[in-house]
Amino acid sequence: MIEVKGASVVIVGGGVTGLSAGWWLARAGVDVAVVETGIVGWEASGRNGGGCGHATSPLYPEMLRLWPIMDELLGYPTEFSANRIHVAVTEEQLAAQNRSAAAAKRRGYRCELLDRKQIRELVSLVGDNVAGAHFYHFGGHANPHRTVQGYAWGMQDHGGRLMQHCAVTGFRTEGERVIGVETERGLLGCDQLVIAAGPHTGRLSAMLGHEVPMASARAEMIVTEPLPLMAYGGVDGNGLHGRQTLRGNLAFGGGPHEWLDLPQGGIFANPSTPLMGHIGRRLIEMMPKAAHARIIRSWAGVTENTPDGRPVIDRLSTFPNVVVATMSSVGFGLSPASGRAIRDVVVDGTCSFADISSFRLARFARLEADWRELQGWVTVAMDEAA
Repeated sequence: MIEVKGASVVIVGGGVTGLSAGWWLARAGVDVAVVETGIVGWEASGRNGGGCGHATSPLYPEMLRLWPIMDELLGYPTEFSANRIHVAVTEEQLAAQNRSAAAAKRRGYRCELLDRKQIRELVSLVGDNVAGAHFYHFGGHANPHRTVQGYAWGMQDHGGRLMQHCAVTGFRTEGERVIGVETERGLLGCDQLVIAAGPHTGRLSAMLGHEVPMASARAEMIVTEPLPLMAYGGVDGNGLHGRQTLRGNLAFGGGPHEWLDLPQGGIFANPSTPLMGHIGRRLIEMMPKAAHARIIRSWAGVTENTPDGRPVIDRLSTFPNVVVATMSSVGFGLSPASGRAIRDVVVDGTCSFADISSFRLARFARLEADWRELQGWVTVAMDEAA
C-alpha cells in the first residue's frame, strides 16, 4: 500500500465530479490526490442511467464538445453514444415534451417529432400505445462504471494519486487556510482543498464553518436480462431515464426518490428498496415488448440535492483555499465540463469557458433554517409511511 503524505491539491470524494476534477488537474501538471471513503463511483456516480443531458446548464455547451472525444482524451473507453430519444406514453407527457423540445430549439439545439414508423424503427421495444417521441440530435449516454474508472486511471496516468477505503475525519487549519486533511491513515498536507463528496459535502463543509445546504436521497436503478439491441439505446420517458447497454440489458431508473438522513459513520446502509417494482411497471408501459424480460438486479446510489436544484462550484467564505463542488444529482452527464470548471477555479480563480456565477454559495445567504421541511424534503419514518 502506497501512503500519500500530501499533495498540492487534495480532493475529498472519489465520485465522478471529484475524479474528473482530479484528472483535469493532473493533466495540467498539478500535484493532486483524491481521497475516497469507499471505492470510486460507489454512490450515484456509478449507479445512474448514464444520460448526458442538462441542456439548461451553463456547462452544457462544453459538455457537448467534450463527450465525443473523451475516450481519446482519457485513453479509456466510456462507451459514449450520441443523441437521445424521449418517449411519451400519454398525451399529457407528449404535451410536456413538446414544450421541452420547443425550449431546446430556442437554445439552438436540433430536435424533431418522430412518427410512429420512425419510433418503431429506432426504439423497437416500444408498443403502439405510445403517444409520441422526440429525437434529440444532441446529448447522449455513456457507461457510468467505465467512465468513473477511466477518470481514475487517466488521473493516475498523469501522476495523480488515489486513496480508496480512506475516510476523512477532519481538517487542519492555520489562520484562514486549510493546511491538511485528517484521514484514517493520517494527515495529508495540502495547499488547496476540493470537497466533492456528494451527499457528505454539506457535513464536511460545515466543519469549516460554511455549510453547503443539501438533502440526500436514494436514486434507484433496475437492470433487465439482455434483449435485442435497439437502433438507439439512449431513451427517456414515462418518468424514467436510462439506456440499453452494449450487451442488451435495459438499465433504467427514476423517482419517486426517498429522502435519507445522513449517517454518522459516512456509509449509507442498505440503499436499495422495493421501488424496483414501480420502476419495472413504468418501463413496461413505455416498452411493452420488453415485458417478458426478467429484472436481474437492482441497486441504488445516494444523491445530493441543493435547495434550488442547481450545482455549487465556489470557494468557501471561511477558508478561501477550499473549493466546494456539488452538481445536485446531475453530476455524471456534466462531469467532463464540471471537472474542467473546478480545475479552472482551483488554478486560475475563475472558469474560462462558461459563466458559472449562478453556482455561487451566496445565493443561499437568506435560506430558511427549516428549508427541508418547507420543501417537503424530509425523511419519512417507516411506521409513518406504512
